[in-house]
Amino acid sequence: MQPILVTGANGFLGRAVCADLQRRGLAWRAAVRAADSERHGPQPTHGTAVVGDLGPDTDWRPALHGACAVIHLAGAAHAAAVADPAALMRVNSEASRALAVQALAAGVARFVLASSVKAMGEETPPDRPWNEDTECAPTDAYGRSKQAAEFAVRGEFAGAVVLRLPLVYGPGVRANLRRLMLAVLHRRLLPFASLRNRRSLIGRANAADALILAAAHPGAAGETFLLRDADWSIPELLRAIGEGLKVAPRLFAVPAALLRLSPIARPALRRLTGSLLVDDARIRSQLGWSPLREPRQEWTLAARALRAEIDIR
Repeated sequence: MQPILVTGANGFLGRAVCADLQRRGLAWRAAVRAADSERHGPQPTHGTAVVGDLGPDTDWRPALHGACAVIHLAGAAHAAAVADPAALMRVNSEASRALAVQALAAGVARFVLASSVKAMGEETPPDRPWNEDTECAPTDAYGRSKQAAEFAVRGEFAGAVVLRLPLVYGPGVRANLRRLMLAVLHRRLLPFASLRNRRSLIGRANAADALILAAAHPGAAGETFLLRDADWSIPELLRAIGEGLKVAPRLFAVPAALLRLSPIARPALRRLTGSLLVDDARIRSQLGWSPLREPRQEWTLAARALRAEIDIR
């Protein structure tokens, strides 16, 4: 059985994809950047390939040997956007192009790129979700690097599949969602009670399922898909987090305009107050995909993981 190559296998989403492949009894290989990268979860059926730093000169050939498909998750995090836009392009776009070129040369049949809705932009009207035909207008270096990665991969691998993911949540989530979880857990006052924005999200397990489907379904070839399993306001999101943690969030009302204009508001806070909705009708109708796990179940698992992490410390 030919393996599926998973890049970024040690990452937040990569670990879920690898566990799902293992559960299905499918062959897979992990690609990691360093030889001392700690492996979490199941061991690959076809070993681990060390590819080093990501960029235009990355040698993916040992990882690609004999592979039937690639699920490409590796990349630079959004946190690096302000610090070094050039590094984002090198890691997200140029390394992806090199992988696509080498995958085609290795005879790989399917290439799946995990992209981001930020390749399209940052905010939608509350009642008008984006679809796959919406014109892309990324607003920051990270979004531009993800859009460039899509162009790069498509330019080299004609049948590549692109999945644009919204905010991904689940066990082990980091960055802004983890900060929100900790704020709820520690019963901090949160000024979001009056917000009526809507944001599309995708649970980690559901995203992994869709990525694996895209790697095999004949109807996915050459397509771009948007993905979601929930559309929640920030208060709804905080209440779901609270249910998982068994702690009621302490919400109070501050008008959204004041939150967005406050000189002390972080850019991340201003983003959370806006809406970002996507329409996932295409993947549901064309590939027959639907979420396997209910969002509140995923938040419960995320809450258990956070409590376990804190207890260990």
